[in-house]
Formats: sequence, C-alpha cells, structure tokens
Amino acid sequence: MALQDKLIDALGRFATTFNSYRYIMAIKSAFITLMPVIIVGAFSVLISNMVLDPKNGLASFSSLSFLAALKPITSALNYATLNFLNIGAVFLIGIELGRINGIKSLFPGLLAVICFICVTPTTVEMMVDGQMHVVKDVLLRQFSDTRSLFLGMFIAILSVEIYCWLEGRKGLKIKMPDTVPPNVSASFSALIPAIITTTAIATFGFLFHQLTGMYLYDAVYQVVAAAAGAGGAEPAGDPAADVRRPAVLGDRHSRQPDDQADPRAAAAGSDHRQYERF
Repeated sequence: MALQDKLIDALGRFATTFNSYRYIMAIKSAFITLMPVIIVGAFSVLISNMVLDPKNGLASFSSLSFLAALKPITSALNYATLNFLNIGAVFLIGIELGRINGIKSLFPGLLAVICFICVTPTTVEMMVDGQMHVVKDVLLRQFSDTRSLFLGMFIAILSVEIYCWLEGRKGLKIKMPDTVPPNVSASFSALIPAIITTTAIATFGFLFHQLTGMYLYDAVYQVVAAAAGAGGAEPAGDPAADVRRPAVLGDRHSRQPDDQADPRAAAAGSDHRQYERF
C-alpha cells in the first residue's frame, strides 16, 4: 500500500473516532439544527447591505429610494438570528447531550442556558453626556452572538454533564406518589440535581472572577485569540480593553449622539461595553 493510501486510511480512522465522541456529536447535531437560522441571518445581512442600504445598496438610486424604509425588517431578522445564535446553540447542545446521556426531555437545554447566564455579567457601566451610568439587568450582544460560542459550548457541556451525573443518583430524586402525573413527577425528580448544578456553575464563575480578576468570557477569548494569533488570524475586538476603559455610547469607541436618549437600549445593542465586576 502506498504512503498516500496509508495516510488517507489513518486520517479516515481518526475522523471516524473523532466524530464518535459524544460532545462532537452534540455540537454537530446542534449546528445542523441551527443551519436554517444561520442562512436566514446571512440572507438578511446580504439583502440589507446590497438592496436596502441607502448609501451602498440599490436604495441609493433615486428610483429605488423607497426600499430604504424596509431596512428595519432585515435588521430585525439579523438581530433575532445571528445576534442570538449563541443562546440557541447553548440550548440545542444541552438538549442533544442530554439525549445522548439518556435524558429525552428538553430540560437539559434550558438548564444549559440558565448556567450560561449565571457566568455572564449583566451590569454595565456607560458614559452618557460625560457622566457614568450603571445599567443593570442587560445582556450585551457580545454574550449572545457568535463571540461567546466557545464559552457557551463549554458551559453547556459542563452543566449538562454535571446534571446528568446527579440525575442518575437515586438519593437525589424526590419520589412522588403514583397518583401524581408522570411529567410532574419528573419535574420534582430533576429539582435537586438542577439546584446543585446551577449553584455549582454560578459558584465556579464567581470564584474564577474573584481569583483571576477576569470573567470566563475574557479567559476563553484570550485562549481563542492566542490560538488564532498562532494560526495567523486576528480576532476582532479586545475584551480586556473593554474592561479597562469606560464604555461610551455608539459603535465601539466612538460616540453616537442618536443613542444618548436611552442608555438601557444602547447597552443592549452595543458591541463593546465595560461590565461591572461581581
């Protein structure tokens, strides 16, 4: 057998073994399910920029200027698809990994999303008219779009694995009478494992931040940035810089006067914001 054939066979065996890992299977199945969402988001961006944009698209021609009024439609599609892709990925990875581990309900997916939010900062500081304002109870776009995919996959896998292990312990199940409907009984059986899992993940995120001074998002981003730099690519943005400097309304470091009226809305839609520590 030629060297090329041996190499092909070796790579084929490696690919088969790699694809058989349950984590890879869960991630693959999740993104196959998300494929229509990704395509819809991509088409919305394409149509928005090439057709409805009043500066660079077909709407720049006077005869087609009415198309610019339709751009909010594609903007809404893009926001609902690509800007929330990570949330959908975390949910589906949790479901798929739960099924692989023998849990057929949708609860592992919901649990994965809850655990992801537990390690995500939800308070931001932003500069409005020269004054620093604290905006609470917001989820920045960088945590819901593709920039947090690696963190989302890690938390989804970790939380579901912990939950499935705890769910298999009979001593942690709340037994209900036979007269109770099966779905209600299953909910109570999952109660204690869910409490332990969410508490453990939230505590892990808190301790990681207290010991390192970074959120998990920053740490994962730095690892990915180092890997991308070694491969010759340069990831966009610098979360460490976002933490060091006050957040200003608008796109990245420039101020956009149109957003100054509503700090909460600006926080929800901006790409880079300083987020408050625990």
